[in-house]
Amino acid sequence: MGFTLTYLSLIVLIPLSAVFIKASGLGWDGFLGILTDRQVLMAFRLSFLTAAGAALINGVFGLLVAWVLVRYTFPGRGFLDSMVDLPFALPTAVAGIALTAVYSSNGWIGSVLEPLGIKIAYTPLGITLALIFIGLPFVVRTVQPVLEDLDKEVEEAATSLGANRLQIFIKLILPALMPSLATGVSLAFARALGEYGSVIFISGNMPFRTEIVPLIIMSKLEQFDYAGATAVACIMLVLSFSLLLAINLLQKWAGGAAHGR
Repeated sequence: MGFTLTYLSLIVLIPLSAVFIKASGLGWDGFLGILTDRQVLMAFRLSFLTAAGAALINGVFGLLVAWVLVRYTFPGRGFLDSMVDLPFALPTAVAGIALTAVYSSNGWIGSVLEPLGIKIAYTPLGITLALIFIGLPFVVRTVQPVLEDLDKEVEEAATSLGANRLQIFIKLILPALMPSLATGVSLAFARALGEYGSVIFISGNMPFRTEIVPLIIMSKLEQFDYAGATAVACIMLVLSFSLLLAINLLQKWAGGAAHGR
């Protein structure tokens, strides 16, 4: 226990405490002044909206991907299954460069969409797309094992009683998947909220329009405004801790629901 506490203190607790100590030097008025700055508020708004939108989209399509990988057999399924984990292994900066190259005005897809009035690169839509890319594995890998463990005999019994596929999915499968699906969506949201590498290229970093919170922190550090950077970082730290606490509660709920079944 002593070794564990010492290790966690050196790696986690002391560095994080230093963030709050550094921010406390601003005083309450200075702290509020930074956090109520319009540029900072707009960055928080953009980060939350894009992270939430990406997490919800991943909740829908992550469930669909997990369903296909578990319930269907087709050539290349193993390759597709391994591709799901690519955002975990791929450096996020590489992902950002690749997405920008494809969805910019002269990219393969962007050059087709822009004449139709759909601009992706250097817009909030592009940021959302990057966050979808890095968040998808969290939903798929959280839902997939639960889906594999579902008892198909229950579905067959419901079919024999006259239930159609939609009724079986809504009344039997979806309630069993909801705890793990909610956990996966929460993990994707938490990951997207602090994402920097994949967003920095495709966002364009335009103040008040496509500037995210991690970029605000980096900008203040480049300006040697360490107190201001730590003040913004404190809010992100509190939000991240709150999200992790919510995720742990969801996992306990999922474990209790699984035990109940």
